Amino acid sequence: MYEENNQKKINLEAGLRETSQELIDWTQNKGMEFRRLMSYYKCAIREVETKFQVLDEEYSLQNDRNPISGIKSRLKSVPSIIEKLKRRELDLTVESIEKNLNDVAGIRVICSFVQDVYKLSEALLKQDDIKLIEKKDYIKNPKPNGYRSLHLIIEVPIFLEKEKRHMKVEIQLRTIAMDCWATLEHQLRYKKGIVFSDDMQDALLNCAKISMEMDSKMDVLREQANI
Repeated sequence: MYEENNQKKINLEAGLRETSQELIDWTQNKGMEFRRLMSYYKCAIREVETKFQVLDEEYSLQNDRNPISGIKSRLKSVPSIIEKLKRRELDLTVESIEKNLNDVAGIRVICSFVQDVYKLSEALLKQDDIKLIEKKDYIKNPKPNGYRSLHLIIEVPIFLEKEKRHMKVEIQLRTIAMDCWATLEHQLRYKKGIVFSDDMQDALLNCAKISMEMDSKMDVLREQANI
């Protein structure tokens, strides 16, 4: 086991050195073009964030509470973009990024209750400038490791000085309980130098079940409170 883990570490370090040099070469050649594309993704994130903020404000007026607990956003890092293109054996170009990658721009919407997740996603997708590309419901169908969330890939228009562009954004909608589990699971699983054992995986899956039970009980309380 030790030799296997040591070899994995060597392979990872070699891969990182290769990616780092490729990153330097690529950014020197495509720096301005890449930064322009990233600015378009940033604009798309702002558009989607604003849409959710407006929905949150509307629902707060209707129901005297905010369904959204928080909104987080991120742009995929350059090394991650390069690694994903290489893994899929795709061209390392700005055009290839925009065409083939759906998760360069990401938004996570953290909701109070499961019902809020579906209500907000339905309201967003009804808007006439939003195009749904892909939908994966990991709440009704959790991943084997216990992960739960509603994933949407959408296209949203951004309006520039001389053109309108449709940009893809990945949206994750989840409850506070789902987000807590996913955040801690990521920190545990991807800590450097840690081999994740079967017992640890079983313990995490049990925590996911507890998280699911809490969401179910909170939904019962929400119904009883008529909110």
